[in-house]
Amino acid sequence: MILPDLAELSALRGAARGLSLRAHRPAMAQLQGGHRSAQRGRGLEFEEVRLYAPGDDARNIDWRVTARRGRTHTKLYREERERPVWLVADLHPGLYFGSRRQFKSAVLLRTAAMLAWAAALGGDRVGAVITAGNDEPLIFPPRAREAGVLPILQALVESQPRAFGLPVNGGLQNAIATLRPLLQPGSMILLLSDFAGLDSATEDILASSTLHSECRLLWITDPLESGGLPPGTYRVGLPGRLWWMNGEDTHVQWRNTWRAREQNMNDLAMRLNLPLSRVNTNDSVIESMVALLKEPAWAT
Repeated sequence: MILPDLAELSALRGAARGLSLRAHRPAMAQLQGGHRSAQRGRGLEFEEVRLYAPGDDARNIDWRVTARRGRTHTKLYREERERPVWLVADLHPGLYFGSRRQFKSAVLLRTAAMLAWAAALGGDRVGAVITAGNDEPLIFPPRAREAGVLPILQALVESQPRAFGLPVNGGLQNAIATLRPLLQPGSMILLLSDFAGLDSATEDILASSTLHSECRLLWITDPLESGGLPPGTYRVGLPGRLWWMNGEDTHVQWRNTWRAREQNMNDLAMRLNLPLSRVNTNDSVIESMVALLKEPAWAT
């Protein structure tokens, strides 16, 4: 399986062209960008009505107020502002795994690149918090256009795991805790992880971080996790920690464990009212992202 490099992630800009990351609800008043328009398609937010003055755009005349008050009034609009879009990438060593097509880490990188390009091409500023296990998370403040995207892609390439390892507890929690004081009201958070390190403390920090921000959960999964091992005997584990396992004997327990994990993720998304999407190693990331960004839960 090929690990993504900067050239591949940069080339995904073409696939992201025409895609949109539009906000579910209006952003807060102090932010500027393309996501708060009260007048559809104007890129502006309505602010107030005042008496018409020479030089005002006649198209903005409020005819209802004019008729009611007997004097010509015009609508004023406040220019929208760019919205910060934050990518949170949980690149722990356990993502160096994939039973079909690509590693989970490769899915995360390609998905993050598609989302970053879609945001930048849509006029948003793109930032990131990247965690690779026990190290301190890397922080990239939101910036516009290529200046925001390319350093993030380079850091993702350098941070991706290159050897088998176990998931690192606390990495995801640390990344969200690092992001929380950096958030402005109305920001969008795109959280990419397999959520292997999800616990109650992480859920609490996530809940407090999404009170005034849009957030979407992208769950990186692999078919083997949900389906279990086929019948047969397998040598499994990590180098130096290998053992034999019978696929048929473990099937019931495997499936029950997965169902509990799946239910936990669905419950979390429902409690926090966050859109949850799965991106599988068996799928084409480009096709998955094109379909996903057209769903009502993503673009309204």
